Amino acid sequence: MKAAPFAYHRPDTVADAVSMLGEFGDDAKILAGGQSLVPMLAMRLTHFENLIDISRVDELRNIEPRGDAVRIGAGTPHALVGMDDEVAESVPLLTLSTPHIGHFQIRTRGTLGGAIAHADPAAEYAAVALALDAEMEATSARGTRRIPAAEFFTGLWETALAADEILTAVSFPVWTGHCGFAVQEFARRHGDFAIAGATLAVELDGRDRVARCGIGLLGMGSTPERGTPAEQAVVGRPVTDITAEEVGRLAVSELHDVPADLQGRPAYRSKVGATMVARAWSQATTAALETREALNA
Repeated sequence: MKAAPFAYHRPDTVADAVSMLGEFGDDAKILAGGQSLVPMLAMRLTHFENLIDISRVDELRNIEPRGDAVRIGAGTPHALVGMDDEVAESVPLLTLSTPHIGHFQIRTRGTLGGAIAHADPAAEYAAVALALDAEMEATSARGTRRIPAAEFFTGLWETALAADEILTAVSFPVWTGHCGFAVQEFARRHGDFAIAGATLAVELDGRDRVARCGIGLLGMGSTPERGTPAEQAVVGRPVTDITAEEVGRLAVSELHDVPADLQGRPAYRSKVGATMVARAWSQATTAALETREALNA
């Protein structure tokens, strides 16, 4: 199929892009990498009179360390995020997540901001943003505001962005100390959307107790979800007293909107999701203990 006719605009700056959004209003849509929007247009699942292509806006393509966070421009392609040494050192959960995003062609074209702003419940970077308590930068003609990841995803393909706002950057906190990170997901084939998955970060204190934990869930609701009950249950406890099965079970225990589709019923998806969390927990805690041993050697 082919997309319905639309007007194509390609601004050179963020200022030009937000000006166009203000001019066209609800009849406009931002086009970043296009990995999700273009197929939806082609299948006529959605339509906009004006597409504003921001893929050539250079100021949106950057990776910038800022002390206790790494700020990544929304137009930075997945492939660059996955290959960047600063990201691998400071936000390894992004590096671990990148190979799970589609195929290499998609990772070359698709962007970090586009994936997060699309708010697909199976999106890896969205789950990372939740697990790490990232902050979104939203820009309009009125200025720039910051939106915590916990408040950003509001529904299926819906976010807290106003109609005249563009997601311009995401700041990911840097976890230091005895930390471990892991990503686990299950899909029918590599590159398919995940049936269920988890991104997990854990930090241990000097006595191998859990100092903090972040769990982002993929494919477990109408929006990216967070495994809050498991996060709260493990903090302060010796890591050796916590079983992976317990963490997995708790992570999905309070989800009330687990989808039913051709991939499976809610009970099946919940079981798979708990298993992915359990595997990620085992992997991340092992890495955290190894980091502690290396630092103390």
